[in-house]
Parts: sequence; C-alpha cells; structure tokens
Amino acid sequence: MILVFRHFFYKNYVGLSLWPFIFLKNGSLKNDDALINHEKIHLRQQQELLILPFYILYLTEWAIRAICYLDTYKAYQNLSFEREAYIHENDMDYLSKRKMFSFIKYLWR
Repeated sequence: MILVFRHFFYKNYVGLSLWPFIFLKNGSLKNDDALINHEKIHLRQQQELLILPFYILYLTEWAIRAICYLDTYKAYQNLSFEREAYIHENDMDYLSKRKMFSFIKYLWR
C-alpha cells in the first residue's frame, strides 16, 4: 500500500518503506516506477528478515558505517540494503528472480 506523507522526509529523501507500507513525499512520486521498485525491494528485505530484525540490522549497519565514514549520508548510501535496492531499482523484473537474502552480497562490495 502506497501512502503520501510528506512529514516523514528529511532533505533529499522521498520514499520510505515501513512494512507493509510505502510512504512517499508527494503524490506525483507514485508514477516513479524506479522509486516504487526500490521501495518494494526494501519491503521484500523486511519480509524475509521478519521485519523487526531488518530494522535492527539496518540501524546497526548504518551506525557502523557512519563511524567508519564519519558521514551519515555516505553511510546510508553504502548500506547493503540500499546498495541492492539502488542497483536493481530500474530492473522491474528483479523481484521475480531475486534470491532470498541477496542483500548479503552487498555487505562487502
């Protein structure tokens, strides 16, 4: 389910997946297929990790990378979950061929 809720967003962020919802900064983004696919990839990641562990791993990885990079945005860009989603956001068939836990291979790339 896609909802528009602009109050969730900070700076350049325009989409957010919180199981089972996709929140967008504005309604026109519903037409952005790559963004919606990106967020659907996150929903799949959340589902396969049983939701709460996804958020724990996401925040833990972000904190470690933020310390390593000394830059919170660079840490976000290099999260394994985000890397998988950004790399495959334009492949509309990705979710149908994606293997479980595919984000793991992006931990060290």
